[in-house]
Amino acid sequence: MKLKMAENSLFAILLRSPWWVSGLIAAGIVAGGRLLVPEVYALFAALPFAVIGGVAGWRQLREPSPARVAAALEAVLAMSWGDFSGALAKAFREDGYTVSRHDGSAADFELARAGRVSLLGCKRWKAAHTGVDSLRELHEAMRAREAHECLYVAAGEITEGARAFALERNIRLIHGAELAKLLPRARRG
Repeated sequence: MKLKMAENSLFAILLRSPWWVSGLIAAGIVAGGRLLVPEVYALFAALPFAVIGGVAGWRQLREPSPARVAAALEAVLAMSWGDFSGALAKAFREDGYTVSRHDGSAADFELARAGRVSLLGCKRWKAAHTGVDSLRELHEAMRAREAHECLYVAAGEITEGARAFALERNIRLIHGAELAKLLPRARRG
């Protein structure tokens, strides 16, 4: 059983915030706590916030900068379909997936790992805006194939309606920084 943190819990919000926010909270707890309790208890109370700050800092250190994301997306948009699909398949193979072509217009690849099948749609990766229609087709293909999940790759913008649809249907959107991290060849330009 995999434990999942509530999306709007304090620690989940702090993990998405800059690392120094958790550091400030920890320092404030230590400073305020020393007035009320012995120092060791104040340090103990601040420890979870210090740990969250460390985890958030580690994650943020590994994230590509906005300039690197923009350069990677520019390189992705310059790729041909063959180069892009090959790089994408290679990246998923390196992540431990078995990658095969999918017969259908909505999904391009079928990914399998640990007995779970996922459909990946990426043919419209160069589209300036992704709407609900592409995601709806992918979701219908997932249901027809009885796959466990589906993923959609986009280098352009994703509309709010499409984001809401993806959230409702558990469609994982791969774009922006996540796409830049996924395709190392594009990152190197």
